[in-house]
Amino acid sequence: MMLAAATEAVSFAEQWQLLWANAWDIWSKGGWAMAAIAINALILFGFGTHIFIRILGKRYRQFAEQTWRVWIEYPKHREGKLGRMLNIVTRVDNLEDSAAAFEGLRQTELAPINRDLKIMRVCIAAAPLLGLLGTVTGMLSTFDALAQGQGGEKTMTAVSQGIAEALITTETGLVVALPGLFYQYQLGRMRDKYTAFLAHLETLCTQDLYRRIREQKVVA
Repeated sequence: MMLAAATEAVSFAEQWQLLWANAWDIWSKGGWAMAAIAINALILFGFGTHIFIRILGKRYRQFAEQTWRVWIEYPKHREGKLGRMLNIVTRVDNLEDSAAAFEGLRQTELAPINRDLKIMRVCIAAAPLLGLLGTVTGMLSTFDALAQGQGGEKTMTAVSQGIAEALITTETGLVVALPGLFYQYQLGRMRDKYTAFLAHLETLCTQDLYRRIREQKVVA
């Protein structure tokens, strides 16, 4: 059994090395445009991961509405980042200041997310264009080889390299853009859900503030 496990581990390592060698061979055939596409992909998915972690770190979905109502009515029960956020927006004592406080909260919470989503959209649009740029470069290399070559194996090698560069960069640009498009869409949905949560929270806080204002008027 140990021998079989060791053999399987060696086989896996060999397969991984073969996969890496094939990937590097394809990458090197893509030419200089592959580096630009790689940088674009790192920016795209880096900002996407930053948005995902940012929204996920809010942990707003783990609390039921009953918890929010308790936090709104009883400030001493508030805790964590969301509790501090409530402390900021509930310091006011009139509806106008409450609306202004929530507007500032939305700007603070959503503006960085919207900015990162815009950067993602730019990178998604740029990925196939960078691939197209590599396609043009590859085809120019192909035509140059045909124009300067005298036939034979050397010319055919240069032509095949140019065609490979053209096709690989196009495919790589699309491979980056398509997952990035779906990823950006999913992050946009997460942003929309968080926006809806902030709107619902504003409604709850406004209702509580209105109730307290009415109680104060009755007492007065």
